[in-house]
Amino acid sequence: MAMMIMATTVMFGVCACGSDDDDEPEVALASQVAGSYTGEEIMTVMGEATPSTTIYEFAKSSDIAVDMTIPAMGDEGGMSLPALKVKNIMLAKNDNSVVGKLASYSGTVINEQGAEKAYTVSDLIVIFNGKAVVVTYSLKYGNMPFAFIGKFTGTKK
Repeated sequence: MAMMIMATTVMFGVCACGSDDDDEPEVALASQVAGSYTGEEIMTVMGEATPSTTIYEFAKSSDIAVDMTIPAMGDEGGMSLPALKVKNIMLAKNDNSVVGKLASYSGTVINEQGAEKAYTVSDLIVIFNGKAVVVTYSLKYGNMPFAFIGKFTGTKK
């Protein structure tokens, strides 16, 4: 009888000491990917590609969405664009990646001359994989008759 009580006590003791508390809550998708990414941007306008090294910023706007900043580009003498915000890019887990998609985002920005300009970013796809990111989009700025096609490939700092 004593052996049966001891065996039962050991069995319940082992079951009660299980590691059920080891499950850590999953970090929100936006927190996983938020930050600065340095890499190469290729802007294509009317079939002509212009590469540059730049930094894209992603800020958490909710647990499942980020805001992205497209950095300023161009030179003072010719065509230049100020930094542009794209807000509320919804994120989803896809195997080992986090993917963000946005059909269209429209905003306004004040340029270097103090004029307010409208812009639209469309067909935006952002793929985060570990510390790497790939961003593709189409950008229509102001009254320009053509769109910029952007592709950025970077690594989290």
